Amino acid sequence: MSVPNAKKTVAFFDVDGTLLASTIVHCYVWIRAAQIPFLLKYLWLIAFLPKTVYYLILDSISRTRFNQVFYRNYRGMDVQQAKGLSIEMFENYLRPKIFTAAVSQIQEHKAQGTTVVLVTGSLDFVVQPIAEYFAVDAVLAPQLREQDGQFTGELTTAPLIGEEKARVMRDYADQHEISLKDSYAYSDSQSDLPMLECVGNPVAVNPGKALRRKALESGWEMHEWL
Repeated sequence: MSVPNAKKTVAFFDVDGTLLASTIVHCYVWIRAAQIPFLLKYLWLIAFLPKTVYYLILDSISRTRFNQVFYRNYRGMDVQQAKGLSIEMFENYLRPKIFTAAVSQIQEHKAQGTTVVLVTGSLDFVVQPIAEYFAVDAVLAPQLREQDGQFTGELTTAPLIGEEKARVMRDYADQHEISLKDSYAYSDSQSDLPMLECVGNPVAVNPGKALRRKALESGWEMHEWL
């Protein structure tokens, strides 16, 4: 017997470190390096490497601020070229890094009739090929502002980090009559605690020390995906 106006359930998935082994830094380096002539590519990489120390420090202080600063690297990049390269990057770089268990988990949710949504701080055009591969129902991801066919390096919204992820999840739930109490959230990152805490079924994937401790204290499900 069906229940009138029963709310749907969603499985929300973080992307980097949860579905696959990559980061926003790796993706930017791949796209930028693909635009540079072969003889200059390694010179650019050598010049870029010292910046990673600064980014690591900034990330440890504020992941939100790190995202805002890091995405400025896209300033002046041709929009259509970058979007085209994102497809090539998925096939040649990201696809082999997808965790096999992540594929199985998403397939299981879909077989049960659960809506699957990606919630990520990675850029929308980078995530789109991943979303198509998994055939998910929706993607919640930030966008870069565009002007005269180029990226400005500024996001059109706040970075999808921390509490902002939980906020967009709640908004999505309100708009689509979703029961967050019955829904799932998967993430590998301590910074995604608000995302995990806003659903009834949080799952820590390949958790680091801090997230593992929180999961054990809270009785959350934990997965080790390869």
